[in-house]
Amino acid sequence: MSSRTKRMKKTSWGARERAGMSFLIVVAFFAVFGLIILTEVLMIDDRGRAGSIIVRHGSNGGRFGESVPDYDDVKDDYLDDTGIFVRETKYGGAAVKNILKNQKDLKNSIGISVLTDSAEPRNPPVVPWGQMLPSKIEQTLPRFPADMKPTDGSWEIVNGTRYKFFVFSAFYDRRDGKLVRVIGATKTRGPEKVWCRFWYQTGVNSTKYRSASVMARVKIIRENWNLKYSACFILCPIRGPYPEIPHAVSVVSKIRAAPGNVLMLRNTDNDPDFTNRTFSNIPNSIGVCVKPLHFNYDQALYLLEFLELNNLLGVSHFTFYNHTIGPKASCVLQHYVNGDLPQHIVPYEDASPAKARNSSTVDTTDASYHMPTKYNEDNTAQLKPKITVNILPWNLRMRSQKEIRTEGLFASLNDCLYRSMYRYSHVALIDLDEFIIPHHNDTLIDLITWLSKRINNRNTGAYSFQNAFFYLQFADDEHMYTASDRQAHLRAALTTQRKTRRRSKLHPQKQRSKYICKPEAVVEAGNHFVWEFCPGRGSLNVPADAAILHHYRVCEFGGDDCIKTPSVVDRTAHRYSNRLLDRVGTVYNYLKDVCSLPDVPRAPTKPPPTRKKELKIRIPLKPESDKKTAETTKPHPNGISNGAITQQSATVPMEVILKTR
Repeated sequence: MSSRTKRMKKTSWGARERAGMSFLIVVAFFAVFGLIILTEVLMIDDRGRAGSIIVRHGSNGGRFGESVPDYDDVKDDYLDDTGIFVRETKYGGAAVKNILKNQKDLKNSIGISVLTDSAEPRNPPVVPWGQMLPSKIEQTLPRFPADMKPTDGSWEIVNGTRYKFFVFSAFYDRRDGKLVRVIGATKTRGPEKVWCRFWYQTGVNSTKYRSASVMARVKIIRENWNLKYSACFILCPIRGPYPEIPHAVSVVSKIRAAPGNVLMLRNTDNDPDFTNRTFSNIPNSIGVCVKPLHFNYDQALYLLEFLELNNLLGVSHFTFYNHTIGPKASCVLQHYVNGDLPQHIVPYEDASPAKARNSSTVDTTDASYHMPTKYNEDNTAQLKPKITVNILPWNLRMRSQKEIRTEGLFASLNDCLYRSMYRYSHVALIDLDEFIIPHHNDTLIDLITWLSKRINNRNTGAYSFQNAFFYLQFADDEHMYTASDRQAHLRAALTTQRKTRRRSKLHPQKQRSKYICKPEAVVEAGNHFVWEFCPGRGSLNVPADAAILHHYRVCEFGGDDCIKTPSVVDRTAHRYSNRLLDRVGTVYNYLKDVCSLPDVPRAPTKPPPTRKKELKIRIPLKPESDKKTAETTKPHPNGISNGAITQQSATVPMEVILKTR
């Protein structure tokens, strides 16, 4: 056989070998891929049968920052076949008994007692959500802890969980069926299963309670930045042998374990603040929810401005969550809580009013405003409107921005939402540095009434307002330097009066926006918009020419670059100047010594000097001798060049420094 034939056979064999190897690689790839798909399908099927909540991964952020939802495709995971509210389940009491009986027989067959503290089953009984325990089993559970009093608005622990699990408050939600809704915080993905134990008093003023237990469902509240822990709802439908409303509720992870918390149920006749109102007879009123105060907040004067200006805008109640608050701000808030405030408004006057730089300059900002007829024209004997304040402790034992987002603010927002339900017709969810200012109306209630006459808002559940940044780095209003009135010092100290320049471009809706909602129309509240409405309700985007959100803060990305953005002067808040100054001044004088408030700083008489920057530009210049270089370098009659003689003087460095400002 020739060498050529041998080479051809060898080449043919190598090609077949490579082809066979490629085929095997392709087969192995599809086999592995199919195995992965099969495993994933089986895992999903197991999780679905177990009834756990699967939360998909969301993005960590985007170009819209906080306003981008953390869950783009959450609808299928967030809702189940029961709908938004409680629906009847397909399981009955007999099914639960059979499940428990089968579990007990299985454990006894291998010599392990079922449902005991000493030997908790590794796989607890699978009980459908919303199903009550049979009464025979209920009678064997631990009794009401006599040494514990029902709490409201305090973080309590759920014993026996693998991960952190806390509960804060419990509300009776009667909008569609009977449901107990508990505000809590727990693991974001795969939250642990818990039970709700309802406590019923056996008689009026009795200290003995009977119980009924139901399998609860943990519903994670959205917008959590994919952190380990999130605010959550624990949903507990009321069914079974005791269909009436319970007095209190405990959330437990092990049905045989003693409860580690007892929460008083609000929005019931047992609630001292509940007036048994219906949505149709709640008078027009607005409450404000403020997220947890932190970083040792102690700006007492600004706190007075926030309370009194919002009261001028029609707000009658404020709910604060005290994380870390300074002594001065705490003292001010406590006087509002106790109602220990002056009964009449006294016109405020500075101790030493500032003199105008130009006596011909008169501040007429508030001249066009006429006091309503229900007040005295001289504003002397005006009764101070009542402001109620509620402060709740906020000691959530989770690391902010490390384990849970911003002190668990979504738990506070939804707690305030349900706490305000049946008490106020509307509630505004805003921060301390924000004010919703109407343009054509005096109060927010007037604004809502005005909108209802122009827009069919029968199905409106919330009113959304676009955000406008009033950067604190912007220069103060020029009126602060020319005012000659008796309130010049105090006026220059109030943020809404001296900061009137804002960014001209407003943020789109749902980006930095805030809203006023009807509590009964909302299921889940978010920071910038409502996440979930009751069926048939939605949000109304308020036109910017009707009202906007005034947001007073420093540049959001640090530095001072924000002042380079296009801006306009907006003095809408000055419509409230006279009344605001009198109210803040009256309370300030009353609390100055009691709360050790600092003196009001003197108003500036001229704008602060502008920082001048000098830019030095070095321009090298040629000396006069350079102009004669051509002549001096001409050949000498004797054949000797003059370049050597003038070279040193021609290269001497010379420059001119130009200064620009």
